[in-house]
Amino acid sequence: MWRIFLKIEIRNKKNLVEFYMESFQENDHEKILSCLTDDVEWQIYGHKSLKGKEAFDAEIENENFEGKPEITLNRMIEENNIVVAEGTVLAKPKKSQPVLLAFCDIFEFRDGKISKLTSYLNPMN
Repeated sequence: MWRIFLKIEIRNKKNLVEFYMESFQENDHEKILSCLTDDVEWQIYGHKSLKGKEAFDAEIENENFEGKPEITLNRMIEENNIVVAEGTVLAKPKKSQPVLLAFCDIFEFRDGKISKLTSYLNPMN
């Protein structure tokens, strides 16, 4: 399946996740939201649960952080309707030192878009 997201060719679910991650790193709301279903769910374990594009959009630039996140994608596994992505993210809280987090994100898809994201984050420093 081929989809065009803002003139970017998306050939499979892994490509869509890579595009999503690059867009998140750029804080490009339009590109990020183009990857999602309207009723997207985001479960961030130990933090919060969100539903819908509006809630997702508000979390992209969390007011407790500054600057853009530095995301390193180490590996992805795709099977059926699921992509699992593993890597690290360097985030910069406003009132403390930057924090390096290991992440594991589980993406579920419907109609060629991300319909559910489950995120596990763990501090590395």
